[in-house]
Amino acid sequence: MKYFKQKLMGVLMVSLFAANATAQLDEFPRTPSGKPDFSGIWQAMTKAHYDVEPHAAAYGPHPDKMGALSAIPGSQGIVEGGSIPYTVTALRQRDENRINAIDNDPLTKCYMPGVPRANYLPFPFQIVQSTDVILIAYEFAEANRILYVDQPGIQSQVDAWMGHSNASWDGDTLVVTVTGQMPDTWFDRAGNHHSWEMVVEERYTPMGPNHIQYEATITDPNTFTQPWTVSLPLYRHVAENYQLLEFKCAEFAEEYLYGEYRKAGTPIGNPPQ
Repeated sequence: MKYFKQKLMGVLMVSLFAANATAQLDEFPRTPSGKPDFSGIWQAMTKAHYDVEPHAAAYGPHPDKMGALSAIPGSQGIVEGGSIPYTVTALRQRDENRINAIDNDPLTKCYMPGVPRANYLPFPFQIVQSTDVILIAYEFAEANRILYVDQPGIQSQVDAWMGHSNASWDGDTLVVTVTGQMPDTWFDRAGNHHSWEMVVEERYTPMGPNHIQYEATITDPNTFTQPWTVSLPLYRHVAENYQLLEFKCAEFAEEYLYGEYRKAGTPIGNPPQ
């Protein structure tokens, strides 16, 4: 009986400790000014990188050489309502993009992914937050963005791969307006595209200590009949000492882009270590 009481007391102590820890962890971190602190390393758990719209599993490129490794997994998609409201002309362009999509995907050339695609690639990204600016560093292609909290209303003066980001707060939601993006980026590997007129409004809303609800509304009257939204959760990496690693993909794209100019007999890439 004494042993049972000791075990019961031990279980109660562990339960109380766990309850207290849970209570502490239920709060999203905040800055000294009281705003949510998004600092940390985040990553999406979605297959939207293949296709933002719902799709079934399918053959990938070069199945005769790559087999299942190039197959496309099925996904419920992240587009609210299920489909992108293309104009007739833009839909025709999307269908053309899908022919040899992996070869035409700008990421194959190691171009920066643009917004919102950078946030749902199968690569992590890190947010470093201060009062006036918020830095987002992406592992893929070493892309990065500065969200200017202290420059309301200022528009991009020149187009850039990751655009120009102005940020503001709507309660606990961080709202980011992205303008001036290059028209060469895609939303996914399925050829979904936009024009230079695109404006993206992002919303980052804390949903738990390690969980953000991410939404991006795309407006581009040159490509779409109406604005449309993607929505997905982002998760904080909590592993001890987790960090971004280098993925300087430019060197990996050299053979694809310039291989025809390589001197015969010259080895491709680095030898195995």
